[in-house]
Amino acid sequence: MKGKYFILGLGLGIASTYLVKKQVERTKISSEKALAIVKKAFKEKGPIDGSWIYTIPESYSNEHLTYEVYKAGISRTIENQLEQYEAYVDVYTGVIVHVEKL
Repeated sequence: MKGKYFILGLGLGIASTYLVKKQVERTKISSEKALAIVKKAFKEKGPIDGSWIYTIPESYSNEHLTYEVYKAGISRTIENQLEQYEAYVDVYTGVIVHVEKL
């Protein structure tokens, strides 16, 4: 009888460990979702003319932190002047970690 409870407890422990591991693992957002986040942020300040994104993540560092990011670009026309921007989006959280005007 004690052996059955031990096997049951062991099975439940393994199953719960597997489920918790799946919940804790960091999943990456898609590059399309990252581009949608950047476009939404820029559209709040006016219309955009075009956009692009590199689909392969790359490393980005600022002072003390290093991120795995998607690199995206936005172009817009303001007062007949073309403006272009590059944005870096964290692949795990979708947070825009840096924007740079070109």
